[in-house]
Amino acid sequence: MESLLPLAASPVLPIFAAVLYLLATFMPVRLRMPISATVVAGWLVHALALAAAIDAHGALRVGFALMLSVTLWISVAAYWLENRNFALDSLRVLVLPCAAFATLLPMAFPGELAALEGRSPLFSWHVAIAILAYSTLTIAAFHALLMALQESRLHTSSGNETGWFGMAIDRLPALLTMEKLLFRLIAFGFVLLTLTVVSGLVFSEQLFGKAFKFEHKTVFTLLSWALFGALLAGRRWRGWRGKTALRFFLGGFIALLLGYVGSRFVYEVILGRPFV
Repeated sequence: MESLLPLAASPVLPIFAAVLYLLATFMPVRLRMPISATVVAGWLVHALALAAAIDAHGALRVGFALMLSVTLWISVAAYWLENRNFALDSLRVLVLPCAAFATLLPMAFPGELAALEGRSPLFSWHVAIAILAYSTLTIAAFHALLMALQESRLHTSSGNETGWFGMAIDRLPALLTMEKLLFRLIAFGFVLLTLTVVSGLVFSEQLFGKAFKFEHKTVFTLLSWALFGALLAGRRWRGWRGKTALRFFLGGFIALLLGYVGSRFVYEVILGRPFV
């Protein structure tokens, strides 16, 4: 890892990763293998950029920009894997430009250092599970947007549109299949979010060195957890779908963004105060 540290302050890796992501975004659909290879190359370079930026000699660099970057990095992997099993190429135009932007964001907002010395080993696990939860629900958000576009196209399309994105939407699996995939993502993200909430509540003093207390982050995270839980319960026992399910999901996702990324943005950028 030490060989990567000089690159932490260099813009080369994040810019290169962003260029690869954008190149893969606008490549013609017929170039399936080159697209896949370019996405993998961008993902690997993105990983090197994150490793160089986050590791800091016994400390962990954290911040809203790095959190978004890691979240989109995992989301790119989820898109790539999903696209190998289902025809989800239209996710490319949603996920990859966001990933390119998120890759560059830590250059402007590098975050702050959180010393690892004296912290419980649970801290790293808590952070990892939280990031996986946010990433899973982020790819679910992209998936939900894709479903909304698919449904809108079914109701408004005259069948004459030949744009590459419209054609990609037409090649998506049936809406019922997309819906099943969406709820699988939400259920998995909810399990990870539950582990994050429970570990934060029960082991607060061991994780953060202070007793649990209600803060903006805690309130928004608990609200998002309650909304996702209500959505899954409503789906299971009331058969919720369509606009009702979408409202609950978007409410939970927005609360989740406000809980961590939004709170960090306010503290770090607007107030200029440490958040760790």
